[in-house]
Amino acid sequence: MIRELAADLVDLIFEWGYLGIFLLMTIESSFIPFPSEIVLIPAGFLASKGDMNMGMIMLSALSGSMAGAFINYFLALFLGRKILKKYGKYFFISGDALLKMDTYFQKHGHISTFIGRLVPGIRQLISIPAGLARMNLVVFSTYTALGAGIWALILVMLGYFIGENQQLIESYLKQITIGVLMTLVLLASWYIYYQKTKRV
Repeated sequence: MIRELAADLVDLIFEWGYLGIFLLMTIESSFIPFPSEIVLIPAGFLASKGDMNMGMIMLSALSGSMAGAFINYFLALFLGRKILKKYGKYFFISGDALLKMDTYFQKHGHISTFIGRLVPGIRQLISIPAGLARMNLVVFSTYTALGAGIWALILVMLGYFIGENQQLIESYLKQITIGVLMTLVLLASWYIYYQKTKRV
């Protein structure tokens, strides 16, 4: 089933081209999350055959990821607080909790956004608290692009070098995901230590 889906996506991307990558990554990065690897690995494979351009794939993927992130960010920015003020009590979210979130994202929004964009299951959601907390748009955009770009490059390169070997892709992707998560734990630990020593 996975191979059939991958084959269908290769056909879809080949037919729609870079616009297809942009649209699929926009959806993946916003309110209908699905694994970005099923888009970018086939695209990388097409690049290895000379059917697509690596630079244009990355540009389309990053643009789509940013578009999806902006959808969540601005929805949370303009509608999130109104909804939470009205219904937040049903989710145990108080005005004090929103204030604490504002303060947190003002201080640590950059590292949280960067790490969040690299964590499966969180990368699509991190834009929502950033928007709710009214995080600086330039900072949000910079660290979202950095995190999304790194992940997109990993997936495209996997497809480029081993795109025909599904079993090897699954094995490598699992190892890479574990490696990325371990690196993020080290980064978060260093950041916490740095913040503590800075206050001393």
